[in-house]
Amino acid sequence: MENVLFVASECTPFIKTGGLADVIGSLPQALKQNEQVEVRVILPLYDEIAEEWKSKMEYLTSFDVRIGWRNQETTIYTLKYNQINYYFISNEYYFTRKGIYGYYDDGERFVYFSHAVIEALDHIDFKPDILHAHDWQAGISVVLANILRPVPEMKTVFTIHNIKYQGMMPIDIFEDFFQLDREHIGGLEWEGMLNCLKGALFHADKITTVSKTYAEEIKHPYYGETMDPVLRHREKDVVGILNGIDIKEYNPLTDPYIAVNYRSARSKKIENRLVLGEQINFEMDLDKPLYTIVTRLVEQKGLHLVKAIVEEFLRDDVQLIILGTGEYEFEDYFSKLASWFPDKVSTLLMFDEGLARQLYASADFLIMPSKFEPCGLAQLIALQYKTLPIVRETGGLKDTVNSYNEITGEGNGFSFTNYNAHDLLHVLQYSLEIYHRDDHFQQLIKNVNKSQFSWKDSAMEYRDLYEQLVPTPIYG
Repeated sequence: MENVLFVASECTPFIKTGGLADVIGSLPQALKQNEQVEVRVILPLYDEIAEEWKSKMEYLTSFDVRIGWRNQETTIYTLKYNQINYYFISNEYYFTRKGIYGYYDDGERFVYFSHAVIEALDHIDFKPDILHAHDWQAGISVVLANILRPVPEMKTVFTIHNIKYQGMMPIDIFEDFFQLDREHIGGLEWEGMLNCLKGALFHADKITTVSKTYAEEIKHPYYGETMDPVLRHREKDVVGILNGIDIKEYNPLTDPYIAVNYRSARSKKIENRLVLGEQINFEMDLDKPLYTIVTRLVEQKGLHLVKAIVEEFLRDDVQLIILGTGEYEFEDYFSKLASWFPDKVSTLLMFDEGLARQLYASADFLIMPSKFEPCGLAQLIALQYKTLPIVRETGGLKDTVNSYNEITGEGNGFSFTNYNAHDLLHVLQYSLEIYHRDDHFQQLIKNVNKSQFSWKDSAMEYRDLYEQLVPTPIYG
């Protein structure tokens, strides 16, 4: 049996800011179906983790971790949930704060976290064959594992969930915070800074990212966020494995968040829409298709394209609901849009999981024209709720949404290639045309019913990757 330790900064159901938490929450569950892999997860113990979880944690051990001139008291707690063992690293100085990211010393906080992970390997009842770290916040654990060799022969995997975020710090803190010989600085230095993501890319035995298309895209300057030369140098070790979703969690037949459960019946979606309208005080016109945008309101999500053409699109008989928070530019614009088109647009500047589920269960179409999208979660959820995604062909969107073809009857949504506002407008208008052609719309829904993005196949790809690294398990 191969022992795999996931190192990550967030994980459902304990703490979540985005899709990373969903992956760390659901991928170990899928991997445990294979009796040849045991996965455990190690996380920071943030102050904002709910008391219902903290009260169930058991004390394991305490030790000091030196960072700069401080000896940081570190405590490890354990919790077993859904047959997965979790370890939580507790430190009052770094993790007793509101929120989990966005602090001036985030680099220092997560360098400490990585040091604590490596130190914890001497104290926990688990010797990993593979340390599998996720995103820059865990990247230094790969660096330290490779240099310090805390477990002999342990291999490392690093997964890029979003290459845009890299964890950069001034180079002059290297000796204090990293406590490594100066000879190792080259593996971390990039453009005059210390870069946690670059360090992980340099040191990891294998590099994965969350879709096959994104794995190719980030080898090129447009998507690579300056890391493309490193990735081209390591291209034989870069693997794209598509994220899945927990199809038990996102199941309209059993979802407790939605008003009316259903399998695929359109009449049930209409019932959900009426409940949603009352909930958000918006009059639903059942003769018009409902489009929705459920996202962080940031440039990455293609919202400049939406701004450029949405007023023209709203001349048609459609309704649109936007749910999310983010940059002021987009919050301000979509608020004004709702005031300009009060019978057609509702803008909800918040994020609420239950409301998001109700939107997926009510809408006909999800608009997701991302500038880049490593994998994407919203389009996968939309397909589960029989809502047709309209996407730009990038990253995981390209790998999961096939544009409808009238001639062959194939496809599970709509897509366009170029990052161009008029291309988005064209595909929106085409989706509306298909909506009113009942035979084609029903064919699309049939195709969506066959779309399946569980973790099963992807978990097997990870299993194969682990086997390549550790053909004969060291521990077991």
